[in-house]
Amino acid sequence: MTIAYQGEPGAFSEAAARRLAPEATLLPCKSFEDVFAAVQAGQADYGVLPVENSIGGSIHRNYDLLVTHELPIQAEIEVPVVHQLLALPGTTIERLRRVYSHPQALAQCERFLRTLKGIDIIATYDTAGSAKMVADERLEDAAAIASARAGEVFGLTALASSIQDFDDNITRFLVVGGRPFHNATADKTTIVFSLTNEPGSLHKALSAFALRDIALTKLESRPIPGRPWEYLFYVDLAAARDELACARALANLAEFAPTLRVLGSYASWKSRAGWLPDPLKVVP
Repeated sequence: MTIAYQGEPGAFSEAAARRLAPEATLLPCKSFEDVFAAVQAGQADYGVLPVENSIGGSIHRNYDLLVTHELPIQAEIEVPVVHQLLALPGTTIERLRRVYSHPQALAQCERFLRTLKGIDIIATYDTAGSAKMVADERLEDAAAIASARAGEVFGLTALASSIQDFDDNITRFLVVGGRPFHNATADKTTIVFSLTNEPGSLHKALSAFALRDIALTKLESRPIPGRPWEYLFYVDLAAARDELACARALANLAEFAPTLRVLGSYASWKSRAGWLPDPLKVVP
């Protein structure tokens, strides 16, 4: 089995892939688009994509990509995120003039970064990629915010550990692919739909689930490209698509929603503790 992820070795997306299938072959990709392309081309069986952080919120780009591609969601995984300030051996915090990392990681470490004076904070495309840049370019006055594993991979030392603002910093990942990842029983469904712009339309849509006692675990709106001020609504349902109540709710919604698509029906992270290897172990 091959799993594609965005970033360099040591990225948190790699940690998610390792947590999902420790024995899998991992395929690093430069961008989220490349992850989808690798799966669609058959280079990888599955792709792992971050969609939400418990502190920083949604990764909107990946919600958009779920719609523009036809790969269904096959699994969900959560990874605790612990950030380190990594630099070349011998570098001290006093020597630092630049700190690099992904915008989400920088936002998650805002309080720590405010304690660093006279230092430029620079956003990059990847946490582990920032560590690689510091190592490859021998940047003696720079550091990267990344995982402990990224430090091991690229030979950097931690000037400070666990620098995230909150201890309960968790990123949720979705696994996309052409076939089910495991025979676990689905208990969660992700859908996306549009609505006409008229009073009560969203209330009417959500009532299809409320009247059937189906809980919504997430509701997200995203602009529709080329149609200003019109939106797609992404919803996570605490039910399997094939459950009678859920099937009826979706049929009800389809009666008045101009577009409706099921992005995947899969086992939630909490329900999979029985078949994932060491599911509660924190991956470095």
